[in-house]
Amino acid sequence: MKLSTPRWWYRRAGAPMPLTRFLLRPLSWLWAAATARRIARGRPADLDLPVISVGNLTMGGTGKTPVVRALLARLRARGLQAAGLARGYGGSDAGPLLVIPETHTAGQVGDEPLMLAADGPMFIARDRAAGAELARRCGAQVVVMDDGHQNPSLRKSLSLIVVDGETRDGEWPFGDGAVFPAGPMREPLTAGLARADAVVIVLPEGLDAADPELVALFAPLPVLTVRIRPVGPPPEGPLLGFAGVAKPWKVERALKAAGAEVVDFAPYPDHARLSAADLGFLRDRAAALGARLITTEKDFARLSPPERTGIATFPVTAEFEDEAALETLLDKALRRWGRP
Repeated sequence: MKLSTPRWWYRRAGAPMPLTRFLLRPLSWLWAAATARRIARGRPADLDLPVISVGNLTMGGTGKTPVVRALLARLRARGLQAAGLARGYGGSDAGPLLVIPETHTAGQVGDEPLMLAADGPMFIARDRAAGAELARRCGAQVVVMDDGHQNPSLRKSLSLIVVDGETRDGEWPFGDGAVFPAGPMREPLTAGLARADAVVIVLPEGLDAADPELVALFAPLPVLTVRIRPVGPPPEGPLLGFAGVAKPWKVERALKAAGAEVVDFAPYPDHARLSAADLGFLRDRAAALGARLITTEKDFARLSPPERTGIATFPVTAEFEDEAALETLLDKALRRWGRP
């Protein structure tokens, strides 16, 4: 069963359900200890290619996947054979394997790898070292590892931490700093930052710049900022949106900020596989409102071809505000292997 992300996780002070959070604290300590032990005992494989890790310190909803996609596009624009590598969360196949969009399904390889495979080579593997080795044998000159910060199986040339820059209305990307399940953190902030080379803050709609208090947390690490922008305008007319992502409320906000006429919105848990009953409800609700259905590319990837009929997508892209700073980081990561 998939659970929805508790929004109270992201309250820095005055969060609801204080008793629940108090009771979950011992489990948080166990989770943090297990994560620290696993990382400390890891023996990273050092393969003959650079590995760029894109991860986060929270349980999800930072904008990490668009950042991975943007990095892969930038590396390919340099003329490099860049391959993505992911665990394949939500998929049944353990890998290692090359994702083939025409034959694989999200149920086999996961929704995000299937989506990214439409752009170029994408590999999945529960054993990331085996996945990177397969990518190397298939001609990859550099690997971008999605969700790799807490995975110690590969030696990394560059470790990027992606952070949601939302700090309005009492929200804070790390909540009160509590580790899962009492909060959103995968590990304590200081422990995660100690292994990072740079931080990427994803700026939400309506903010001109990152919160200085947030940026100060990451010193002396370099901090880059990114904006997630629509690839094009949303369809005209009434729209009923739905999304099964970690923070579905951000999808609704993004649609409205792009000028969409959102008449209703249905949130689902992250990576949720919608049933026939779910889709029937959505179609009936849209018909009653005279609206068209719209969802994210990630949600669209989980639908079968027949299920996609009549559903529009809302594609987005990550744009780095300081491209020169990004190029400097990539140059440093690639230089050891003589990559351009």
